[in-house]
Amino acid sequence: MNKLINTLSGIQSPTPPIWIMRQAGRYLPEYREIRSNVKNFLELCYTPKLASEVTLQPITRFNLDAAIIFSDILVIPDALGVKVEFVKNEGPKLGKFELKNLRTENIAKHLSPVFEALELTKSKLDKDKALIGFSGAPWTLACYMIEGGGSKNFEATRRSAIENENFFAELIEILTQSVIQYLSFQIKAGADVVKLFDSWAGVLPPEQLRKWVIEPTKKIVTEIRKLHPKIPVICFPKGVGISYEEFAREVAPQGLALDQNVNKIWAKENLQKNLGQVVQGNLDNFLLAFGAKKEIEKEVLEILKTFGERPFIFNLGHGILPETPIENVQVVVDLVRGKNK
Repeated sequence: MNKLINTLSGIQSPTPPIWIMRQAGRYLPEYREIRSNVKNFLELCYTPKLASEVTLQPITRFNLDAAIIFSDILVIPDALGVKVEFVKNEGPKLGKFELKNLRTENIAKHLSPVFEALELTKSKLDKDKALIGFSGAPWTLACYMIEGGGSKNFEATRRSAIENENFFAELIEILTQSVIQYLSFQIKAGADVVKLFDSWAGVLPPEQLRKWVIEPTKKIVTEIRKLHPKIPVICFPKGVGISYEEFAREVAPQGLALDQNVNKIWAKENLQKNLGQVVQGNLDNFLLAFGAKKEIEKEVLEILKTFGERPFIFNLGHGILPETPIENVQVVVDLVRGKNK
């Protein structure tokens, strides 16, 4: 059993906590080289050989303990029949849709390149490394679908959830069932762990957070556990603050990823200690990208000191920035592995 699975199973390993990355990115020259030869981002996601190669790049360079499959959360709307494109310097743009035209039966066929990339990656990954599959969570996917792209506050989505509640509830249910399908297929293709990214959970007040984030996620985690009882689930409800505690209690995932704004001492006492939650996090990605080596080292050691007495997964509090110097990443990896202590 590899170290990541041990950790998520609550087993205290004598080895240091695990360092993983969300996925490869523009901070790696080997990624930029591949990306420059592909017409668009979705083509890269849907080309199994390239997606697998990009997935393995951080493992090859840093010998990390886990790989997360290279893809994007918006492949689900794309599979449902919503037009999705990534516009240079603007980000994702999504077309308009009607609920009646969302085709959940397309998940298996449309996203088969992702499953093929998982199978290929699994065949190349050392047996002591874990392979992580992932999906966007229903609320965050709905945000992009209704707004037609990114937004500061997702006002149109929040209005829709209040003014058109029946419509919104049906959309969330369609997305919930799609995520269950998608994650289940990823597990069958070789994922050892799956992760749910709810990037915009933090824009909701407590009552709506419960309705549109906690309840759908609980349904997904419960169903995945029923279908695949040996596969751990990590959840990342970014930005929910003290509601992390309610989320952890209600959803009960094996792993809970913390964003960089969560107070470490509070998380240790309320999540790790009181609830027995395996936490993952939460180095500031801006500190990693722009901080001095001494400040990075100080924060890494503080995170390890705070969380390291119990099962813990070392990670960033959000995605790695493209400006991040490779040498900064190496400093962190070495510290976590104990080379610089």
